[in-house]
Amino acid sequence: MNTRKKTVTPDYFHYDALLVISSLGLLLMGYVMVVSSSLHLFDAEKGGHFWDYPLKQFLHIVLGLALAKGVSAIPLRIWQKLGPWLFMVSVMLLIAVLIPGLGKTVNGSTRWLFIAGIGIQVSEALKFAAVVYMAGYVNRHHQSVRESAFGLFKPLLLFSVASMLLLLEPDFGSAVVVLMIAMGIMFLAGAKLSHFTLLFTLVLSLAALLVIVEPYRMKRVVGFLDPFANPLGEGYQLSNALICFGDGGIFGTGLGNGVQKLSYLPEAHTDFLFSVIAEELGLVGVALIIALFSILVWRAFQVAGQAEKIGEKFAAYLAYGLGVWFGFQAFVNMGVNMGLLPTKGLTLPLMSYGGGSMIIMCCALGLLFRVHSEITEINASNVPEPKVRAKRAQHA
Repeated sequence: MNTRKKTVTPDYFHYDALLVISSLGLLLMGYVMVVSSSLHLFDAEKGGHFWDYPLKQFLHIVLGLALAKGVSAIPLRIWQKLGPWLFMVSVMLLIAVLIPGLGKTVNGSTRWLFIAGIGIQVSEALKFAAVVYMAGYVNRHHQSVRESAFGLFKPLLLFSVASMLLLLEPDFGSAVVVLMIAMGIMFLAGAKLSHFTLLFTLVLSLAALLVIVEPYRMKRVVGFLDPFANPLGEGYQLSNALICFGDGGIFGTGLGNGVQKLSYLPEAHTDFLFSVIAEELGLVGVALIIALFSILVWRAFQVAGQAEKIGEKFAAYLAYGLGVWFGFQAFVNMGVNMGLLPTKGLTLPLMSYGGGSMIIMCCALGLLFRVHSEITEINASNVPEPKVRAKRAQHA
């Protein structure tokens, strides 16, 4: 039986309950906390309204979910063909954002392109393209990746070009995430441990060198080691973030009752939203967010494992890459907020304020749902016909 046709034209779309619950839970909690942390940011003298940020974030989510629906409707065989083109377009956008007059500079970093009035953070689009491209590359060169060191280094030559462009913005955090996505997919595809260790050591050494030679990055590391040594200088952001965790305790100060977000903690509605959650919802809120991300990543890896068992390698590597992306970026953001990692400008996936990040993350969810749906359809096609009809009747 040719089951591949069923993967591209399923009779109906298969949803996963845990993926739906975890993703919608993160979106809902993120929106509520963005509202709580941004109501005071409007500028009345310029005609602003206290609902400016909440309304914009609501529109970001709606647009993101609409695009996610479109992404989930595209068969995986099409995504496999699109991978190299998506990566090339992303690199071209990275070049475009560095051209004076095209890219917009915010807080000293030029990371945004505005298309039809919507700000697109190009690094987020690159992460999405990196997952699709690497899944296709490893699928095509599976034997080389597993047996040859050159098979591992070859795609990273292309990724190094993209990373250099990210460093020019500068966006060190996104460069690290992109490399971790690529390396994570190759490792999970079965790369030799000795080859992977050599590659990881090389990348880690280059990252350390970039920190040492750039004064502002070195200051962040120094401030991270002891933020309260200079709480008004290098340690200002982290020290205020840690105060959030101390004030929040177990149950928090209550939704909307946080103090640090009121001009004490910079970027409270974006990169440091997790600290606001810790202050207002306490350890209970923090644990719930970690649990939702854990479920999302766990299900992504489970879907990948199911795809690998039935020989759908591209689908498996897609799900692995998406799981690595969500998990690693969430881990870095939360680690930064808790003082476990040096400060990096990375958003909390599906939660932080921002149009580009929210839209791309929703699209990544749509792709993960597509993988799950196609894999479920293949498995259903191998079930005896009466059971297939019964199962479909339950979904109807």
